This record gives sequence, C-alpha cells and structure tokens, in this order.
Amino acid sequence: MRKRRSRTRHKEAVELNITAFMNLMVVLVPFLLMTAVFSQLSIIELNLPSLGDAKKNKKDKPTFNLQVTIRKNALLVSDDKGGLIKRIPKIKSGHNYRMLTSTLKQVKARFPDKLNATVLAEQNTEYEHLVQTMDATRMYLAIIDGEIEQAELFPEISVGDAPR
Repeated sequence: MRKRRSRTRHKEAVELNITAFMNLMVVLVPFLLMTAVFSQLSIIELNLPSLGDAKKNKKDKPTFNLQVTIRKNALLVSDDKGGLIKRIPKIKSGHNYRMLTSTLKQVKARFPDKLNATVLAEQNTEYEHLVQTMDATRMYLAIIDGEIEQAELFPEISVGDAPR
C-alpha cells in the first residue's frame, strides 16, 4: 500500500505593507483636525413662575418685579405694575445696552437682594437683540482691584411676550 502523503503546504505568513496607509494617516489626521469646526454651546437657565408663586404673591405685600421690554425703537425698564422706570431710545448702532446696564445698576442699588427679572420681547424681535438684552440684564463688566470681572445684576431671567 501506498502511503498517502497529505499535501500540506506550508504557507508562509504574508507580511502586510502598511507604510502607505500610515503615510495617509500622518497627512489626513492633522488636516481633519485643522479643518474641524469646534462649536461652543452656551445655555442660559430660564426660570418660569409656577402657579403656587402667584397665589403666594397675592397674599403677601406687593413686591417689585423688574421688567425689560424690547421694542423696535426703544428698551423699556419698568416694574410689573406698568410703572415706567426709564425709556432707553435706540441709537444709530442699535439698542443702547450700555445705558440699559447703567439703569439696571441703579435699580440694583435700590434693590440689592433682587435677583430675578423678566425680559419681554415683541413678536418679530431678532434673536441677537434678545440675547444681548438678557446678557445686559444678567451681568456687567466691572473693574475690581485692577482686573475686569463680571458683576451680577439680575441673573434669574424669565422671558415672555411683550404686551402690544
């Protein structure tokens, strides 16, 4: 009888040549990192009044609630009862946020414990105007010990529709 020889071939291990792939990665990764768009997302926490707060306020003495209304031609600073504190007319470059901040500083001096304010916007108010008004209402830049720091005005902001 013949002995059957198994035909086993010894396969040599194939070497992978990855130098071309590595060259591609060396060029591609820095290029992708340089062209990537990194976005920054900022979130402002808004506080909406609850039904329980309205019932409590009716029983207690009337409190001062600050409102900043954005109109096409002016910014109005008032209390919630409709008492106008200051009308800030629009200037050539847009709304006068510096005057708004200085007015709110004066209000803060009279009510130092007050933290909340309501920003009311007309129907077609641009988003940028709303955000800038909210920023001017929340804080301002102050020079403290020779350094510029953010000082707090009314950080708890509610947003709503302005009355017509």
